[in-house]
Amino acid sequence: MNPLLGKLTQLLGEEYKKLTGVRKQTSFLKDELSAMKALLDKMELMDKLDPSAKNWRDHIREMSYDMENCIDDFIHDIEGARAKKGFVRKMAQRLRRLGRRHQIANRIEELKILAIEANARRESALQEAAGLVGIDGPREELVSLLMDSEKKLKVVSIVGFGGLGKTTLAKQVYDEIGGQFTCTAFFSVSQRPDVKSILSGLQLKIGMGDSSHAYELQDIIDRLREHLKHKRYLIIVDDLWDQSTWNTIRCAFPDNANGSRVMVTTRLDDVAATACLSDCACIRSMKPLEEQDSRRLFFSRVFGPENVCPPQFKEISAQILKKCGGLPLAIITVASLLASHEARPLSEWESIKNSIGAKSATKPTLEEMRGILNLSYMHLPVYLRPCFLYLGMYPEDREIQRDDLVQQWIAEGFVCSSHRADLDDVAKSYFNELINRSMIQPERTSYGEICSCRVHDMMLDLILSKSREDNFISVAYNYEDMARLHNCKYKVRRLSLQSRVVGAKSEVLATSVSQVRSYARFEESQYTPPLSQFKYTRVLAFEFPSNWNTTVDLTAIGHLFLLGYLKVSAFYASIALPAKIQGLVHLRTLVVNCYRMQSLPSDISCLANLSHLVLPSGVGLPERTKKMKSLRTLRCWNMSKSSLEDIKGLGELANLKELCLSNYGSKCLTLEQEDALVSSIGMLRDLKHLFLGWERGCSDPDRQLDSLHDPPPRLEVLNLSNWEFRRVPKWIGELCCLRILDLHVLHLASDEVRVLGELPALVSVKLCVSDVSQDKVVVGMGLFPVLEDFWFKSDKDVDVYLSFEAGAMPKVQKLTLQFIWTEWRGATPVGMECLPCLQEIKVWLIPTSIKSDKNRKDVRADIESAFKSAVSLHPRHPFVTVD
Repeated sequence: MNPLLGKLTQLLGEEYKKLTGVRKQTSFLKDELSAMKALLDKMELMDKLDPSAKNWRDHIREMSYDMENCIDDFIHDIEGARAKKGFVRKMAQRLRRLGRRHQIANRIEELKILAIEANARRESALQEAAGLVGIDGPREELVSLLMDSEKKLKVVSIVGFGGLGKTTLAKQVYDEIGGQFTCTAFFSVSQRPDVKSILSGLQLKIGMGDSSHAYELQDIIDRLREHLKHKRYLIIVDDLWDQSTWNTIRCAFPDNANGSRVMVTTRLDDVAATACLSDCACIRSMKPLEEQDSRRLFFSRVFGPENVCPPQFKEISAQILKKCGGLPLAIITVASLLASHEARPLSEWESIKNSIGAKSATKPTLEEMRGILNLSYMHLPVYLRPCFLYLGMYPEDREIQRDDLVQQWIAEGFVCSSHRADLDDVAKSYFNELINRSMIQPERTSYGEICSCRVHDMMLDLILSKSREDNFISVAYNYEDMARLHNCKYKVRRLSLQSRVVGAKSEVLATSVSQVRSYARFEESQYTPPLSQFKYTRVLAFEFPSNWNTTVDLTAIGHLFLLGYLKVSAFYASIALPAKIQGLVHLRTLVVNCYRMQSLPSDISCLANLSHLVLPSGVGLPERTKKMKSLRTLRCWNMSKSSLEDIKGLGELANLKELCLSNYGSKCLTLEQEDALVSSIGMLRDLKHLFLGWERGCSDPDRQLDSLHDPPPRLEVLNLSNWEFRRVPKWIGELCCLRILDLHVLHLASDEVRVLGELPALVSVKLCVSDVSQDKVVVGMGLFPVLEDFWFKSDKDVDVYLSFEAGAMPKVQKLTLQFIWTEWRGATPVGMECLPCLQEIKVWLIPTSIKSDKNRKDVRADIESAFKSAVSLHPRHPFVTVD
């Protein structure tokens, strides 16, 4: 209801003060709805409602949607026709009728009788995610099973109840042994698998290039078998649910007698047995955590890394852990409710314990596990609940990008800021809070931040169950679902289309979408309702198959006056946008991922609220770029098609935080354009993230960005990997906020290493060097004080001339070295034993067309042996992999 109250407040503002009839009704509605919202918020904290209270709640929720639509129509119409005779009177009557129809005053009295007082729940504090426990034994057992000397293809199954940590264990094993295979992949199947899409995705994961051509399933299987037949591969098939799906997928895995391995995770014993051809020796059943490991996991989450439980909480902790039955998901979920709240009264711990279930269990049933997850939902703050439920828009096992999700929340009106707080920052804090509450699982990190997540399938079941109960999201998996939505009595508010239904049958949905606020069409779907039907839509997300090469007609979006978020991913399709879109006054995010779009709407620079713009690769910067003052993110992949005026205009985008520009596959910029670009970058004083990707040889290394004497002072991420410098630019030493650096230099000297090493905030460096200016590159004592990840690449053998002094890189955890494998001279970097926090060494061998009398496999084994020997006395025993 927050968006509705905000719009009523807008109607009470100065801009509408002359509309006295409307203001009077608006004031009345705002007061009454504010009172209702306060009571609704209390009801949200109640686990169960009696039927009459629930009906009232549902009725008010639907009423608020309809009323917001009415206000939106009003504001839209009045902006376009303020002088129209009788218009104000007509709209005031509509508001009055709407208010009377729902009998607001009477309903509030009913609610006061029905509502039960609920205790206010204090918000759990944020806490670092707990580390893995109880996994070492099972991991080593699986590693031993998979890495035996048997040459035949071996399939190993991990089977167990949901929430036991099967996927976590599989990932740990995959990360540990993956470097010893020539081809690796990890993919999820889920309960409603599209096997063709899954195997198409597998082609990309194992380096077969894009699958843009339309292959039949058997063709894809044949191509995979051909690609894998001479390779030693490791494939993880996660979350397998039925034997028939496995019987199809397994056809893609040839038994090539190269020691290849496949690992399957499943909840079902019969599926596990089928995958392993009933070989019991290859089936590993997940067991609940032992009591000691359960305590470690619980205490580390609740009380922090010290794992010290205050005496008054020991007994109640043991009782809670007994109810969790050793299930990691249950333990983490309950612990997250209590994180950093050791001062919480013992009575509240008792309340949470009693909420888990009436009986203790050595292993919670599925229903009891759902109850534990529901408990975590009931303890979410009211403002986080719609954000959490919105995750149900995404298919099962989907990797969800943070930036997409938070912009969708903002477009829907879920994110509220106070005291002029930045909406993007508030939305990201919501995302982080869900991570820290263990409601979603972090997936990938980029530049030191979590940039994507996944939803555990049991948590997704909870989301979809709550969404159905609250009419929050409707998901269509097949024609029957679409028909049900067409015939349902309630209005569809958010629609996720994951159906493969095509043709006339799918058209039943076209008349059911007029009230849809968010619409997502995923790759599996073959149908999109007419866009002209989406009158009140805030979010549109289109994801087309990679082999979709027809025209995607989006010209109708010009009439969607509430649209705040539009993303289209159709790489080989031809996308048609409207010629003009300045009527989309609420549009904040526009992302178009495709190769075949030749022009943008001519008035795109008139979108006053556009904050995030990702352009298709076929176009340059928009005309009149300098007018786009609200832009915070801009990505353009074809700068050669940008005019000199628009390149200069970049410097006027004072709010820009992220700028990604490239020229791959295009002609080089002129010297005048290049100078204008350098000048514009220097003017962006609030810029935090800069990526420049240029074709090598396009620019003179002596000119380039060396002339940037006054760089943006707030830069945190600087990626210049394809922008070749002769030396490390001196201005980089001025970037006191820089955290992430990706740099390519032709020559490197030790004094230039010092320029980088003295940057106080640098946590990750990727440095590509063509040549060194002397025999050694020495990383001296005290340099790189907070660096955690160091990647050093050179065509030559970097091990010969790279060394570390004692006291250098005191916090580095991962060291990655990359060089042409024929260049290795038998040495390892000097001083690796002096890196006290080193945990992992990764060596990447660059392939070469140069013939050598050495055998690559033998060289790889020698390198691995040399590095392991070099760090054999290191107290942390760093893990070494060579790829």
